[in-house]
Amino acid sequence: QVHTVESGGGLVQPGGSLRLSCAASGSIFSINAMGWYRQAPGKQRELVAAITSGGSTNYADSVKGRFTISRDNAKNTVYLQMNSLKPEDTAVYYCNSRGTVVAGMAIANFNSWGQGTQVTVSS
Repeated sequence: QVHTVESGGGLVQPGGSLRLSCAASGSIFSINAMGWYRQAPGKQRELVAAITSGGSTNYADSVKGRFTISRDNAKNTVYLQMNSLKPEDTAVYYCNSRGTVVAGMAIANFNSWGQGTQVTVSS
């Protein structure tokens, strides 16, 4: 079983910055990718940014140039540095981790979600 836990959300004024952290723990054999998603009230969950174990990144157009995703493979941790925040960035941010775990004598795939952390951008 894999646990994915986010931290770092909060209230910030427009133009401000926040840094989110997410750590995956458990009987992890390998992590293929980790990513951040967000869901605003009345909207579907959307991809914000993702990063592979090799360091390849993918960003939503709405956050390019403002958000930066990074990871520490040794700690199974991913970070999201959010700068120049806008009110439309307000949402619950969820972390996702995907990879493989040790399951008895076998290796199994996992897809784990965190509980979410609220980010509110408001003056």
